Amino acid sequence: MSTRDLVLVALFAAIIVALGALPPIPLGFIPVPITAQTLGVMLAGLILGAKRGTLAILLVILLVAIGLPVLSGGRGGLAVFAGPTVGYLIGWIPGAFVAGLIAERAARNSRPIAQLTGFFAAAAIGGIVVVYACGMAWLAFGVGMGLPAAFVSGLAFIPGDLIKAGLAALAARAVMIGYPLLPRRA
Repeated sequence: MSTRDLVLVALFAAIIVALGALPPIPLGFIPVPITAQTLGVMLAGLILGAKRGTLAILLVILLVAIGLPVLSGGRGGLAVFAGPTVGYLIGWIPGAFVAGLIAERAARNSRPIAQLTGFFAAAAIGGIVVVYACGMAWLAFGVGMGLPAAFVSGLAFIPGDLIKAGLAALAARAVMIGYPLLPRRA
């Protein structure tokens, strides 16, 4: 891994941490708040690709584990890994990886609309579907909420996350035009 790659991983970890400075929005019916940090997960995958995007997420999770208050609401420490949000937090890892894989393939397309659509699909599949699957699974089985209740309560996050996916796709397309960082996969 080059110095450039290390700098990009650290930069996107810092972006995710900075998004954690925005206060969480608690919902009364689910113990998981709405945060802006999932936008950072989408951006890391879309702009850096699967490998570097995943490394950025792992760096953030390492910072959480050593006790730094880098999550939304100033949370950090090992206690986070025993709470109701751990499924979503761990879901960031495969979420960024999947978003990165799809974005790397979308970057091959030279048509702007097709590329933008591919980036949106990457953000939605990796940053929403994969992250939700991990988060809802933990809520259903780890917290004991039950799968139907976890699924229904998770629907409240979809409108905001679709907006985040759109913003991430637009940002990824802009970066692709000005300073392409994504490796192109066959």
